[in-house]
Amino acid sequence: MSDQLTRRLALLGDEAHRALLTQGLRGVERETLRVDPTGHLAHTPHPVGTGSALTNAQITTDYAEALMEFITPAETDITHVVARLDAIHRFVYTKLGSEMIWSQSMPCQLPSEAEIEIANYGTSNIGMLKHVYRRGLALRYGKAMQCIAGIHYNYSLPEKLWPLLLAADGVPEERRAPLRDIQSESYIATIRNFRRYSWLLMYLFGASPALSKDFLRGRQHNLQPLSDDTLYLPYATSLRMSDLGYQNDAQAGLTPHENSLESYVRTLMGAVNRPYPPYAALGTKKDGEWIQLNANVLQIENEYYSTIRPKRVINTGERPVQALCNRGVQYIEVRCLDVDPFEPVGISIETGRFLDAFLLFCALDESPYINEMQSQVHARNFLRTVKEGRNPALTLTRGEEEVPLREWAAELLDRIRPVAMLLDQDRDDEAHMQSLAFQDAKVADPSKTPSARVLEEIKAAGSFQAFGLRMTEQHAAHFRDSPLMPVELEEFEEMAAASLAEQKKIEESDTISFDEFVERYNCSRLCGDVRE
Repeated sequence: MSDQLTRRLALLGDEAHRALLTQGLRGVERETLRVDPTGHLAHTPHPVGTGSALTNAQITTDYAEALMEFITPAETDITHVVARLDAIHRFVYTKLGSEMIWSQSMPCQLPSEAEIEIANYGTSNIGMLKHVYRRGLALRYGKAMQCIAGIHYNYSLPEKLWPLLLAADGVPEERRAPLRDIQSESYIATIRNFRRYSWLLMYLFGASPALSKDFLRGRQHNLQPLSDDTLYLPYATSLRMSDLGYQNDAQAGLTPHENSLESYVRTLMGAVNRPYPPYAALGTKKDGEWIQLNANVLQIENEYYSTIRPKRVINTGERPVQALCNRGVQYIEVRCLDVDPFEPVGISIETGRFLDAFLLFCALDESPYINEMQSQVHARNFLRTVKEGRNPALTLTRGEEEVPLREWAAELLDRIRPVAMLLDQDRDDEAHMQSLAFQDAKVADPSKTPSARVLEEIKAAGSFQAFGLRMTEQHAAHFRDSPLMPVELEEFEEMAAASLAEQKKIEESDTISFDEFVERYNCSRLCGDVRE
């Protein structure tokens, strides 16, 4: 262990400070496609009974109209998060009729591009802005990409923790920055460590080693046929996170530097404000209809697809980067997790326990700045793992040497172990250590990884589609066979009704045209101290 990690673990292990770790928050966003009883994409609108996709804080849509997104409140324990996610699923199933929610990250067999509907959010200016943004994504990446699903894990530590750690590191109080800046710098340092080690998450939790053949839409690839309608790579862990995902030439080389919040914001804002000639050639309107918000490298900052993001809850009318500039980083969003097809809600409590230990390790350990060459190495290690993670001969680059993935993974788990022990001390159980033991077993035996298990199940079922439909049906039965308690159902019904009323209120309050609204949005001053 590094001296810093040892020192910080000792500090937090002290009885006077141990309770701080119970005050951190985590939440989950789970994306999932609606499918019909045959396992094909649903062509119905977002179920009105679940409320407004624009204003319901817990049940919305992502890119495609059929791609639902379930968002839990932030909780102090992953068990509460998973319980809420489970309740959301049970409520949604009361509104789906014969439809189901797809069990995989990679989509079911898809219809033609023209038949994939982009998400709709009503007639308000903000609703149309969200819709047109997605039109731009379809134009830039294709609609099939808008049907990919994932798990996002939101994570924060209590504000009181950061100055305490600085004091333990020997930084005098008079030399410390304001709390906002300390917290932002600490989360950015956490993100740097995540970049170094996130390949481990892809080995342990990647669950998309294969996909439906029609997903590629004629794109070039190096995948191998597994059956007539299924393509795969023998040692892949997560094709979703490979170069088959949300990437294009415009974003090539766009790597925000996470050595400071300012450099991260500056890079994104440069892309948001820099025209891209091929997009400019398409224009922003076609036959009088908006087709993209602008012709820049990124329409908005969230178009940059990253495995992790610094985040801040935004205010009404505020852009994400404005929130970061104005009030600093509040939490981090891990975006690289596949949906676990063996779990009805897409993620297990055991996975959440490990993520908490992993992210706390990233927050406590030393985190030197990352230069351009190191950034490329981290990206290459990640890509190697998503494509070849279970290859016994696979090596990753660590410093000046190549080391076997499984050797480095075992060493990294050993470094995380004291963090898991610390998290268990205040709970007076071994939940985090037990989760770590599950990960040890996967490193020792790659056949125990989700990607290996998925591949075996696909082979047994005969195709990706057949396996996906079987698990989807099992999960649907799980939720339908044990409905919500009446009081829980009433809560969700009230939330849905309130969101529909809120959408109507927003639509009735618009006073300017959509064209003017987009112009104001595109011209909004993002950060007063950041220059393009």
